[in-house]
Amino acid sequence: MKHLLSTQDLSRANAIRILDTAEEMSAVGDREVKKLPALRGRTVVNLFFEDSTRTRISFEAAAKRLSADVINFAAKGSSVSKGESLKDTAQTLSAMGADAVVIRHWASGAPHRLAATDWIDAGVINAGDGTHEHPTQALLDAFTMRRHWAKLAGTESEGANLKGMRVAIAGDVLHSRVARSNVWLLRTLGAEVTLVAPPTLLPVGVEKWPCAVSYNLDDTLAQGVDAMMMLRVQGERMNASYFPSTREYSRRWGFDDNRLRTLDRLGMKDTIIMHPGPMNRGLEISAAAADSPRSTVLAQVRNGVSVRMAALYLLLSGDTREPATTPVLATAGTTPSTKEAN
Repeated sequence: MKHLLSTQDLSRANAIRILDTAEEMSAVGDREVKKLPALRGRTVVNLFFEDSTRTRISFEAAAKRLSADVINFAAKGSSVSKGESLKDTAQTLSAMGADAVVIRHWASGAPHRLAATDWIDAGVINAGDGTHEHPTQALLDAFTMRRHWAKLAGTESEGANLKGMRVAIAGDVLHSRVARSNVWLLRTLGAEVTLVAPPTLLPVGVEKWPCAVSYNLDDTLAQGVDAMMMLRVQGERMNASYFPSTREYSRRWGFDDNRLRTLDRLGMKDTIIMHPGPMNRGLEISAAAADSPRSTVLAQVRNGVSVRMAALYLLLSGDTREPATTPVLATAGTTPSTKEAN
């Protein structure tokens, strides 16, 4: 794996390979010493042109657990504020010996541009570009869903897909890179996806996406869902009025206490509630829903470290072979697996 830029480019085999590797990486978090020597001597640069807390910290934790050196770069307070271009910034980091660049950028397509040019000779991971994609978020969401789906089936999650799982994604789809990445990945893994939003918060061309579209959250819940993902209303990206009021939005498209009770009333005792964070409590999700036993919000954060460890490992380990039947970490030459490192 040279780069991780989009879930649309991932085959089912490669997506499952990343998720299976993340399963092995998750064992590191349960150890007293949460470290592997897999990427010792490698340098990972977190290149963030947009504000971030969860994603940046998650990538930093993932790299450090693999014993990589980490350089955190934030556009604020850097030469970018003086007019330095992406090319010059990337080449400066390359000269410092970056082996992988994790980039978040306000412009859609910036990670693809970085990966397609000869500006740097390093692997590129897209940590979110504009309103385009956020592949590692989709992977950690799928990882969380796969564990839940396998538990219900009474099987191991390793090697499994999401065939037959019904997933609803509701909210500000128009500005959500998380929604785009999730639609492509979840469909690749076999899930049935429905987008729920007011017409003003759906992108042009959504009818060509591999999913169903609904304008009514209550109708979607009544048809049955196994995972309900709420999206943040991204007010910072809105330059117009996309709905009459926050109260109206919350009533029609937010997951409030009444809809939480509806899951119980309809007998959907195993339905989970997801949110990529950060949450606008009281707007797209109520406090009761966010803190309920159904909520996987904190599990998603934990799983994010494992998934990003897997992405960095596969990017930098030098193992470019196609998925095999043996565990990934055990087939990557001399790099020890999590079991060997215990």
